[in-house]
Amino acid sequence: MAKKDAPPRWDRKMQQRLARGEAAALGELYDRFASLVHGLAHRVLGDEHAADRITRDVFAHVWQHPDAYDPRQGPLRTWVAALTHHLAVQRLRATETAALAEGGPGSTEELELKVRHASVAARADYIVQAMPAPLRAALELAYFQRRDYRQTAVDLGVTEDEARRRLRLGLQLLATAHDAPSPGAPPEYGGAA
Repeated sequence: MAKKDAPPRWDRKMQQRLARGEAAALGELYDRFASLVHGLAHRVLGDEHAADRITRDVFAHVWQHPDAYDPRQGPLRTWVAALTHHLAVQRLRATETAALAEGGPGSTEELELKVRHASVAARADYIVQAMPAPLRAALELAYFQRRDYRQTAVDLGVTEDEARRRLRLGLQLLATAHDAPSPGAPPEYGGAA
């Protein structure tokens, strides 16, 4: 078994390839994470064009600063998601602050509440996307199809105890979206120091 603190091989190799300036590595990274980045940015900003801009900014940052990612701090996916979250929240805050300064409706307290809600929603989306497929499937059945744990067990072909366990664990993971930064994110992007 690999050491707990050893970064995944793909993440290490990708970071090394980006540091060498391999354009193909950026393309591969984009193919793997573009939908995640765009989805998180759109969730925070609620605007397609702004999400496109954040997507470009994230991949430009990764290309220009490949050494900013430290594989020992966590998965590359988490770091990219945290960077996206940081840039999108920064953009939302700047846009809304500018609107307030021009006499737009609202207050700074409402702005911070809006930013907080957008941040929590984006973290919840990331958590759902990153959770194991069995947990995600159980939550989707319970939430979107309004199944109880017994119906979920039948639909998934598992025991009722297993369905309850999956639902409980999935909900526990989602609960962390409200009060915790993205795991593995560097301090400048909301992670632990």
